[in-house]
Amino acid sequence: MPLNNTQRLDRIKVRIAELAHWRERESVPVDGWTVNGAPIAVGDGWPTREGVLKFAGSAQVPDGWPLSDTRLMLNLGGESLITLTYPDGTARSFGLDPYHQEFPLAAQSVEIASDSVARLPFGEPVREPRVQWARLSWIDKPVHELHLLLRQIAEACDALGDHEVCPHLLTAAEDALRSLDWPSDGPDYVSRTSSAVMQQKIWQLPELKENPAGLDDASRKTVEDALASLTAQLSELAERFPPQGKILLTGHAHIDLAWLWPYAETRRKARRTFHTALGLMETSKDFHFNQSTAHYYHQLESDDPELLESIKPYVKEGRWETIGGMWVEPDTNMPTGESLVRQVLYGQRYFEKTFGVRHDVCWLPDCFGFSPALPQILKQGGIDNFFTIKVNWSETNRFPYDLFWWEGLDGSRVLAHTFDNPMQGYNGFVRPDCHVPTWKNFRGKEVHDETLLAVGYGDGGGGTTPEMVEREVQLRDFPALPSARWGRIDEFYARARAAEPETRYPVWAGEIYLELHRATLTTQSHVKRMHRRAERSLITAETLESFATLLGGDAPQNLETSWHHVLKNEFHDILPGSGIKEINDDAVNELTEAYDTGIAAQDAAMGAIAGLLPKGDAAKAIVVANPTSSPLALNVATDGGYLSSEDTVPALGVAVFDLAKLEPASGLQASEEVLENAHLKATIGKDGTVTSLIHKATGREALADRGNQLWVYPADKPRNWDAWDIEDDYARKGVELTEVESRELVESGPHRAALRIVKRYRASTVTQTYILTASGRRLDIETTIDWHDRRTMLRTLTPANIRARRATFECAHGVVERTTHTNTSWDAAQFEVPAHRFADLSEPDFGVALLNDAKYGHSVKGNLLGLSLVRGPVYPDPLADEGEQTFTYALYPHTGAWHEGGVRQQAEALNQPLPSVTASGLAAGAHALVTLDGVEVALSGLKGAEDGSGLILRVNEPAGRSGALSPTLPDGWSVGERVNVLEEAAEGDALAPLTPFELRSWKIKRG
Repeated sequence: MPLNNTQRLDRIKVRIAELAHWRERESVPVDGWTVNGAPIAVGDGWPTREGVLKFAGSAQVPDGWPLSDTRLMLNLGGESLITLTYPDGTARSFGLDPYHQEFPLAAQSVEIASDSVARLPFGEPVREPRVQWARLSWIDKPVHELHLLLRQIAEACDALGDHEVCPHLLTAAEDALRSLDWPSDGPDYVSRTSSAVMQQKIWQLPELKENPAGLDDASRKTVEDALASLTAQLSELAERFPPQGKILLTGHAHIDLAWLWPYAETRRKARRTFHTALGLMETSKDFHFNQSTAHYYHQLESDDPELLESIKPYVKEGRWETIGGMWVEPDTNMPTGESLVRQVLYGQRYFEKTFGVRHDVCWLPDCFGFSPALPQILKQGGIDNFFTIKVNWSETNRFPYDLFWWEGLDGSRVLAHTFDNPMQGYNGFVRPDCHVPTWKNFRGKEVHDETLLAVGYGDGGGGTTPEMVEREVQLRDFPALPSARWGRIDEFYARARAAEPETRYPVWAGEIYLELHRATLTTQSHVKRMHRRAERSLITAETLESFATLLGGDAPQNLETSWHHVLKNEFHDILPGSGIKEINDDAVNELTEAYDTGIAAQDAAMGAIAGLLPKGDAAKAIVVANPTSSPLALNVATDGGYLSSEDTVPALGVAVFDLAKLEPASGLQASEEVLENAHLKATIGKDGTVTSLIHKATGREALADRGNQLWVYPADKPRNWDAWDIEDDYARKGVELTEVESRELVESGPHRAALRIVKRYRASTVTQTYILTASGRRLDIETTIDWHDRRTMLRTLTPANIRARRATFECAHGVVERTTHTNTSWDAAQFEVPAHRFADLSEPDFGVALLNDAKYGHSVKGNLLGLSLVRGPVYPDPLADEGEQTFTYALYPHTGAWHEGGVRQQAEALNQPLPSVTASGLAAGAHALVTLDGVEVALSGLKGAEDGSGLILRVNEPAGRSGALSPTLPDGWSVGERVNVLEEAAEGDALAPLTPFELRSWKIKRG
């Protein structure tokens, strides 16, 4: 009775598996190993699994073995960088991991050395590391090639299913297998196949031969003939069943800069992976490899400069793509717009300096959603194309496109592509059952005939394997499958652009929100807080130094090195908090260093500014700078106490106040129940919540119910991805903190009033201080959390006395509007969303904003403003967010819409307190150093030009308005040409009206 095709395929798979046992023609052990100078035998355990161990050994290829077919088979027990040194002094290095354990040799004699760690690629400890095997093997090449080709046929039949080519493929495979004259001698056969799954299940195997016989010449001839015949049959079938679709293959090794391993291990991973890729390039003239991240190449300058120099010729040749154009592959939800600008500025400059290339493809395969500010920044940095794959991870709604124009806030468009490979995503494989579904899932095939596929082991590095390179060659003459060839990613995008006009590809406008990994906006909040402070510290330092320059002082110093610390820690597993404890500790330390550098530069700049201001009769003065684009009321902390008056500090300027004449704003009153000034009246209830918040200018009550309710959610226990995810049902079990442990009026004016409330949840303590300054228009809630509860989340909820169908959330260089209802699944999925310094809910004439100086996870559904404050996940850091942290959020009622009511300005003031310095002998007065007349804009950056010639002024329109804008500078300075984010001449009139959400930069020069 004939078998059906499924049964035939099962039978073929069993027979294919038999061939693998004859792949190694002969083998000899490699003995005489040492570890850290002490002897160790194959099979022995390591003396320690901590740190980097150095193994050493040597091998001699037996006489008569062809070197081209000889391999070093090695598994030392963890991950290693092995170096093979030959008698002539030449050396080759390779990465050793579970997927790279066979290495070619260049001479008959070789010395072997390794740097090894007892870890696997995803950071898992090898609990009992030992030298697993070490041998030289003579590969029976015809057996190897036939075995691989038959496997590819079986994989193709699995993937193609009922395709009419499959019976022909099965017949060709059966004919090849039947044509073999295979050994059957009992002892040799059983010994050869003893590692087979079914053999390993036998109660007791017979005594096995140490070196069972391989194929004899006659049997090998049948293998060679079968391979030739099968290859010819496949070529004939390929004419009858031509390829369906095209796939561009790019070798890839996604190396997370830090994730489940510390950064020191990443440096080793990069070297291992890059050496492996170089080895493949040396043996294959067709192989292409891509590796993003300027930071990796920068670190090679000190870690392995010879390796960096070895990469450069392949970059010049075009087969190694140093792709991406950014310093790292950053998270894009949380960095400021200026940080994203610096990712591109410093990334592109480094690639051009080091390799002589710039990039036009942004490569972000693994980030957790994408800011709508990104297309404009990319375009201004010479990057016209965008790649990701993470959009395919959304759990609720399928992202509708995979080849499309992504339109940003301002209307800038980049060509975006994603592929849907169900076999490990961007860590793909060269094999038919990876290619077929990837092509099948490509919805853009209706308008373009080619998709991408990145192949190689990744996340923990490793990259492409020699087998993947061999497979690509075999699949060139294969029927029915998509054509898959190595190539350049930038050329893929060039072909896609040439294939169709813009009008044929669909357009996705705005943010790309990932319906997953929402907890990355909150987890490891100490890193997020320090990152916010560090980027703000550097931006302000550059601004203040530029103020001094405009006043006649020295040119600003270049803070690029400190920016590198910030940019590195924006990596998409560091800033989101999805890594182990060690990387978060490192991040806090590095970000603190950047912050301290910025503060020191600010202090020096303020001293310089004070020395450059007009002299006068103020015996004791305070010099206050405003590094924002809006005038701000005087609210400043000094060594002598807090000052709050109705005086203002001009936008992008400085003011000198005579302390003897400075008066607090009138009307501040405080008790244990009420904080009140001329603008607000806040009533604090017995449970510590805000029971009333009156906006005096309108007389409106801002709250629909108690504000600043603190809720603990003890069921914050995701199905997967503990540090990454918040489940949609987390709020079904909540505990409100209503018991007040203590209550104290700690300040009562005249410049500031403060009421402290202490609450407790189990082992954790929440201390909140309500603060109202004399001239303040917002109610600050300074919060110190001492957190000691696992798998619980703390949030603040405020029901606003507002009815609006949309809420506004700040993002990089603008805002995102999102619905407050759940009409569709797209609306409902956005139950936790990113925002920077504010979320606002407004009617046309009145609104309430929730401001913060350290948080990113928000929610606004109905009239409920929510902010996530802390979580307690246990993987991959069992004590994430354990301990004390301090931050501030605020409630701000206002007239008009958010952009009319000063929401952005109040958020800026909360995040950047006005810098000040005391001085004597100065004239009181205000000095506007950069005046921006026209449409309201936000400052992105004011810094020294990278080429040392003058300054760069960069602003963005933050609210979606158009209008003229004219910068005015001090005497002796002029606005020069319009420049892009790379600080090169840009198209367009320098003083043309700004368009909604436009980012514009100018060169500022003396004269």
